[in-house]
Amino acid sequence: MSMTDPIADMLSRIRNAQAVGKPSVSLPHSKIKEAIARVLFEEGYLNGYQVSAEGAKKSLILELKYYRGRPVIERIERVSRPGRRVYRGVDELPRVLNGLGVAVVSTPKGVMSDRSARRARVGGEVLCIVA
Repeated sequence: MSMTDPIADMLSRIRNAQAVGKPSVSLPHSKIKEAIARVLFEEGYLNGYQVSAEGAKKSLILELKYYRGRPVIERIERVSRPGRRVYRGVDELPRVLNGLGVAVVSTPKGVMSDRSARRARVGGEVLCIVA
């Protein structure tokens, strides 16, 4: 059976792994998931990520980050869903916790954080928010 929202599945796997204190989480690879992982790593929410190829199937391994035994990611939510896409212009991009969090945005220049999108003066689809 095909998955209708692989990005929501990725976010749920991160949430569930952090709830039980796992050091890493493995999930099926796709370019968009890898781009989201890159943004989370650059923003300091992950210790790292890697793509592992076992035969024809690739998987994405995320190394979760903890501080004093608590997960760095307190809140991770999907914004744009397959049933309701959310697009924002550069002036309407959300500010998560007044800049303490990050919104991951898919723009014509690639997947980037809300800060990077404002700097590049582009809007796009708001994929998720992380705080």
